[in-house]
Amino acid sequence: MTEQWRGYDLIGDVHGCALSLQMLLEKLGYSKQGGVYRHPERKVIFLGDIVDRGPRIRESLHIVRDMVDAGSAHIVMGNHEYNYLCYLTPGRPDSGMPYLREHTARHRRILNETLEQFANYSQEQTEFLQWMREMPLFMEFDSFRVVHACWHQPLIDRFLEQYPDQVLTDDFMHRSAQQGSMEWTLMDRLLRGTHLRMPNDEVMISKDGFKRSFFRTKFWAQSPYYYADVVFQPDPLPTHVARMVLNEQDHDDLMHYSLDEKPLFIGHYWRDGEPAPITSNIACLDYSAVKFGKLVAYRYDGEAELCKDKFIWVDVRKEIFE
Repeated sequence: MTEQWRGYDLIGDVHGCALSLQMLLEKLGYSKQGGVYRHPERKVIFLGDIVDRGPRIRESLHIVRDMVDAGSAHIVMGNHEYNYLCYLTPGRPDSGMPYLREHTARHRRILNETLEQFANYSQEQTEFLQWMREMPLFMEFDSFRVVHACWHQPLIDRFLEQYPDQVLTDDFMHRSAQQGSMEWTLMDRLLRGTHLRMPNDEVMISKDGFKRSFFRTKFWAQSPYYYADVVFQPDPLPTHVARMVLNEQDHDDLMHYSLDEKPLFIGHYWRDGEPAPITSNIACLDYSAVKFGKLVAYRYDGEAELCKDKFIWVDVRKEIFE
């Protein structure tokens, strides 16, 4: 994909933090013109996860969609947009699924703020759901790539072969709810990333109170040996698990984004601390804004090696709440 812009500003997971988003856009030099944030020379790319958890989800969606519709931004789908779509999409009569995403207490808890904030705006919700169906799953430009959680070229190639228009059709959506299908695997990998099962059927309790039998993993680790070498999530592995050696199946389940590939921008992973590249060609821009962390952008100007000085952010705790 080729466009004539001086540069791009990539923004991580917003999660309903509309005030932080407005502050970040202004820091980046965007201003409201005709009710839409614009920049004379640059364009925003949102990395998905605009919905859920935060206090101003509707407002955030309006800011983002208005920018996309006006041509001053792009967006790729996040796993929270996909979950929202599936939660409200009825299953087919012969599927045995009332909805594409089960209406469990856990799923309701994750989506609760979004559903409540749209409770009195049913037509608006319908319009946003249709807009989400039209979001691309990934974007590839001449010099860089964008995806919410993980770039997996073989799956992307299969998707483009089977769905050359890159449209999430009704058939695609329903197949994506069938575990083990290509569509399910694609959405799981691109929107949720790589993960490994805890060894010996162990379960860990995460900071958000959920029991988890899988943990998120790095897809750029070179020659990993221990479980500690590949874990990539806020919750540490139990010490005895971290010290265990990866087995053959674990190595088969991992993948590697090499240092000679295009710069890649992702969100999703709830980082903390001062923003910086993960590797010379991978930047994660999710720094837990909705958990009083930072809403982060990267000012990309075509460089092959990503630079710590190109990160710009709003420190939510300091700049919003103090």
